[in-house]
Amino acid sequence: MNLRASSLASSLYGRSPHIVIAGGGIAGLTTALSLHAAGFERVTVVEAAAAIRPVGAGLNLMPNAVRELDALGLLDALEAGALRTRELRYYHRSGGLISREPRGLGAGYRWPQLSVHRAHLQQVLAGAVRARLGAAALVTGVRVTGVEPLPDGRPRLRLEHRSGAVRGRASLEPDVLVGADGIRSAVRAALHPGEGGPPWNGMLVWRGVSRMPARAVGSFMLIAGDDRQKAVVYPMGRPTGPGREVLVNWALARPAEPGRGEGSGFGPGSGSGAEFACGDERLRGDWDRSVPVETFLRHYEGWEFDGVSVPDVLRAADSAHEYPMVDREPLDRWTHGRTTLVGDAAHAMYPTGSNGATQAVVDARALAHALARHDDPAEGLAAYEAARRPAMTALQRANRRLGPEVVINLAHERAPHGFTDIHDVLPAEELAAVAGRYAATGAFDPETVNQGSPYEVPLPAIG
Repeated sequence: MNLRASSLASSLYGRSPHIVIAGGGIAGLTTALSLHAAGFERVTVVEAAAAIRPVGAGLNLMPNAVRELDALGLLDALEAGALRTRELRYYHRSGGLISREPRGLGAGYRWPQLSVHRAHLQQVLAGAVRARLGAAALVTGVRVTGVEPLPDGRPRLRLEHRSGAVRGRASLEPDVLVGADGIRSAVRAALHPGEGGPPWNGMLVWRGVSRMPARAVGSFMLIAGDDRQKAVVYPMGRPTGPGREVLVNWALARPAEPGRGEGSGFGPGSGSGAEFACGDERLRGDWDRSVPVETFLRHYEGWEFDGVSVPDVLRAADSAHEYPMVDREPLDRWTHGRTTLVGDAAHAMYPTGSNGATQAVVDARALAHALARHDDPAEGLAAYEAARRPAMTALQRANRRLGPEVVINLAHERAPHGFTDIHDVLPAEELAAVAGRYAATGAFDPETVNQGSPYEVPLPAIG
């Protein structure tokens, strides 16, 4: 493709197409930056929230996503508020070490794995969108409420604007629409009417962030538990201040208490995909509410792993939030004409294997690359889907089988009261095979990642 990025889109389409992205989260912002890098000049992100505010907890970005963010020139800014994840450890709830795996550069990748607060990542992305595409490219307080196809394949959007008590409605007919509006995507609902809410598997998830002395949390990421409940704890920044404190992300999961769905057959890893039967309507979808740590602390008393006390981490939290563990059924189609989906809107999956934000970043890059290489936007979107949907469907299903965390269940099933030597319970070859299969499913094994980004749009020499 012997074209400069700055003129690529207009050369291919006869004019620069107007691309609207619904959703200003990680998927939507990365899509905007990826499209801009590929030469698309008219990109608008509409975000329902009144402002891009620092919210959420921590996440891990796998090396394949870090590679793509590096290609966008964001790695230095991202690392300024992140921590390179060097090791992952799996533990049995009794305290026994199941496995320890090097991560990122230590595992042979050319890029690190990063533990980062979601708010920092989103602020880096939003700042880059405003700097590169202009302040007008990111519009807050506007949500997509409906989509209908036009005869030429373009979408007609129904938009709702909110400013305090004032509401306004409008319609828009862009050349391309990208649904990056999350697990309860209005764009997805328009493409797949009647799908209903996200199915719940009966598990509750609690998340939060604590500030702890660095010596109290170690330098590794831990995932611990049994076949019923689990805990994930990891630092996500460098020590700061006189107390050498670090931000610590934590996430817990266990079945809902009796009366909130427990015992109805939707246990850990069931992955039935059925809507969970429960009288409390709040438990039938994607909700987020603040709860006292004491609500769940008792379930994790005594959990300590190589000096990291889970109860101490929980007690140090400023707040805690409770969620249902939900995902989405894999779709047999993401793209309709000139409308497609990315991130959770396309393939929301259980929080296993650090793949939610990671795959959203890769989606964004793949989408921009495919659009830049096809004269017809519909063909570009179809090519993007063909490249991404099969692998994401496989990953969604793998996460319903617990992904790499299945080693905790296997250890508990074979040695419920603990073990002296894990290799008497789980041979090293079996542990390696579990990790290898999962990495291959998501195409984030070192060999694949180290080949470099397949999503660069070539630029000719200037001169």
